[in-house]
Amino acid sequence: MGRVIAVANQKGGVAKTTTVGSLGAAFVLRGLRVLLVDLDPQSSLTFSLGIDPDVVEYSTADVVRGEVPLSASRLRTSEGMDLVPSTIDLLAAEAMLLPAPQREFVLRRSLEEVLSAYDVVLLDCSPSLGLLTLNALAAADEVLVPLQCEMLSHRGVGQLLDTVADVHRLLNPRLRVRGLLPTMYDKRSTHARAVLGDVKRRYRVPVLSPIPRSVKFAEAPSVGTTIIAAEPSSSGARAYLRIADTLLRAWRFGGRRVAPNRTSFSTGQLRTHAVADGGEPAGAAG
Repeated sequence: MGRVIAVANQKGGVAKTTTVGSLGAAFVLRGLRVLLVDLDPQSSLTFSLGIDPDVVEYSTADVVRGEVPLSASRLRTSEGMDLVPSTIDLLAAEAMLLPAPQREFVLRRSLEEVLSAYDVVLLDCSPSLGLLTLNALAAADEVLVPLQCEMLSHRGVGQLLDTVADVHRLLNPRLRVRGLLPTMYDKRSTHARAVLGDVKRRYRVPVLSPIPRSVKFAEAPSVGTTIIAAEPSSSGARAYLRIADTLLRAWRFGGRRVAPNRTSFSTGQLRTHAVADGGEPAGAAG
């Protein structure tokens, strides 16, 4: 069964979307079958992987509403990952869940039909602690928490970790924190080094190797790919490959190589422009 990882932080702009896309691409390079699920109504992950949310047939909104199975909403990205895209309709779909029984388990039930087809499932959570994020935590085996190396950025991490503890106790006893992932890290900055040190002292969870600040993260979505494909020799791409290898060792995947998933289904509508008007590059959103 696929290992499900929720990438969550209620603060925006901490590179959740960049982390999901980059780790997904890194896992594909390591031979794993990967599914990404965009749970953010802003659709930053969908945009950044070259897919126009305005023209997809089905999305996470349709899955959450129970109108289509998750398997019918998958698209193939140019880097070999499968994606369940998001649209702005997810806002209304989340509101519709509020009175529903067992509302925290909608995503878990939807994922059950496809888990055996993947080695890793990455959930890109919205920047909130709302019902969609609770669904992600209830469905996940682990949570990875990206945080920007700035003092104000990690003030809400304690609240998120408290929420994870509550979900572990009440909804999902298998859920664990895989670690905090410092992003946009500038080792030349005294402030960034101080924040990283404070994070390591303050929270009793693992802190993974930091991801360096790089303009390449913002440039990659202009060609509809992750930094792994756009700038494979960059410091950012190498950093995410190291994180992927760290996770694989922790999961004891070892040197195992799994043939990429070759299931045939729609490749979706690829964008012919960089980012739609008003859209944000993945390096700046999520």
